[in-house]
This record gives sequence, C-alpha cells and structure tokens, in this order.
Amino acid sequence: MNATTTPARTSPAWDPTLEARHAPLVEKLEQLLPCLEVLLHLPWIDAINTLKRERGAVIMAHSYQSPEIFHGVADVTGDSLALAQAAADCDAHTIVLCGVHFMAESAKLLAPDKTVLIPDLEAGCSLASSITAADVRALRARHPGAPVVSYVNTSAAVKAESDACCTSANAVQVVEAMGADKVIFLPDGFLGAHVATKTDVELVLWHGQCEVHEKFTAQQVRHARERFDAAVVAHPECPPDVLAEADFVGSTSAMGQWLERARPLRVALITECSMGDNLRTRFPHVQFVQPCNLCPHMKRITLPNIHACLRDLRHEVTVPDDVAPRARRALERMLAVGRGERG
Repeated sequence: MNATTTPARTSPAWDPTLEARHAPLVEKLEQLLPCLEVLLHLPWIDAINTLKRERGAVIMAHSYQSPEIFHGVADVTGDSLALAQAAADCDAHTIVLCGVHFMAESAKLLAPDKTVLIPDLEAGCSLASSITAADVRALRARHPGAPVVSYVNTSAAVKAESDACCTSANAVQVVEAMGADKVIFLPDGFLGAHVATKTDVELVLWHGQCEVHEKFTAQQVRHARERFDAAVVAHPECPPDVLAEADFVGSTSAMGQWLERARPLRVALITECSMGDNLRTRFPHVQFVQPCNLCPHMKRITLPNIHACLRDLRHEVTVPDDVAPRARRALERMLAVGRGERG
C-alpha cells in the first residue's frame, strides 16, 4: 500500500504556536480530558481543521463522540436525526459523519446528492445489527395489517421495510400517528416497553437491546442518588427498573433540555459516558456523576482516522437504489408527523 492510501501512523509534527493559537479550545478540553492528552490531540485537531477547509467538507459528530472530536473538529453536533437533517440542509458537498454506520446511512438518505464519509466502516450498533429486513417481513406476516415503526437505530434495509421511523423523543407521537390499534415496534425492547406505558396502542416488540444502556442497573442508580445526592436522568433504552428509579427519562436532546429547566446541583446521566463530558461545558454549575458505559462502536472514531478519511476521501457510505427510496419514505413520514401531518 502506498503512502497516499494508508492512514498516518504518527501524529502530525508539533508546532510551538499550536497551544497559543488554540488557547480557548485547550482551556475547554483541559476541563474534560487529562491535561497531557490535550497537547497530544492538538496537532491532529489542527491538521484536520486545515484539511477540512481545503476539502470544503463539514464534520458532524454525535453527542457520544469523545470531547476532542465533539469540541475539537466538529462543525455540527447533535443526536442522530439532527445530524441527518443537518446533512440535508448544509451547503457542503462532502460530509464526514463521526458516529455509527446507521447514522451515516440516514444522512445519505436525507442528502442523496452529497458524499457521506465515515471514518471507520466497522463502527456499528448492537441495535441495528439485532434485526434484519427478513425479520421485519416475518413480523408483518405474523401480524397482518399492523404498521411497522422502526427506531432510527436501524439499517437502511430495515427502514425500507417500515412504515415510519421514530426517535426516542417522538416514538409515542409516531406510534399514535399510525392510526392503528396494533403497531409493530422495533428493534429496542426496552424503549418499546417504555413507549407502551405512554400509549393505549398495542405494541408488538422485538428483543433488540443497546449494549451500552442494557448494562445499567437500578442498584447503580440508587447508589448515585444516595451517595452523591444526585438527580437521575436516564435514556429510555435502559431497563425498566432503571427507568423506574429516574427523576427524568428522555432522549439525548431531551436530557440537555431537562438540565436547562431543572438546573440541578448534581446529576447522574444514565447513558454513554461522553454525553456527560460534552454537556459539562454547557452546564458548568452542575456536577456530573457518571455511572456511565462507553460505546465501543462510537469509540472506533478517532482523530487519526478522521484525518485519513478526509485525506483519502475514503469510506463513502451508499444505500442501494432498491432500498433508498423506501427507507427515505419511512424517515420522511416521521418528519411529517413532527410537522403535524398524519397518515
């Protein structure tokens, strides 16, 4: 393999002016990372931002990305749907999606004329891999007439077999917009069980679980509250006994909105670790207790492979022509529900 196609194995050369030129970023990152790490990241951050401008590219990072990516190189940050919508709205032709594969697919579905790159093709998702298009067809056969609502944490092939997609924030709204007494809801069984408590619609659930959120226990939550006198905010992908202990249950974006309203002195975020890291700069008055788990797939995205992705314009994400129109319709139907359109 020649030097133009292999990722850099060593950090870009250290420039003595880097620390001064990036002083505000250094100050921010030193609150979130061991201080010695920051100086190791700076050459990569500087090189990526230079290359990004040369390429005319936009870097988008999910809220579970590490702080050096989220704060250091991302132009757009947010949850998976927000990133997909931003991909459709941005002027750049090239998008580097720092997240997992289904997120890059969603961005491509809503921005079909743009080049969507992912730094690591192996950045997957336990939920997305827990169900296939064939599984959805089998569920439809067992429950004829029941519409299918699929969580956005699914492959484009599964979305294509669905009537509508949903997020954890709008799942109840989308389920009820189907206008049916029974809805097939997939793939997250814990999220589905939570949604079932909020609606009279009968839900047929799948057995998928998020490998980050499924590990949390009610005992951890009680410990965070009793030991640290912390408010507890949990993601609805957590087990039911964890949600029962929480002061607030909500999506990635809803967690930040709750913190804005409640302004707790201490909070335990029952979700992926980097979520707390990235919220700490928005809420400096809040002490974050983090009984958290890392997503191994999100952590496959690194500064070196972002640099290589931009340098070589590699790992383009595409969706087959026979899948894309149907998957796009499922996403667009969800967006239509958000605008108040039914059916």
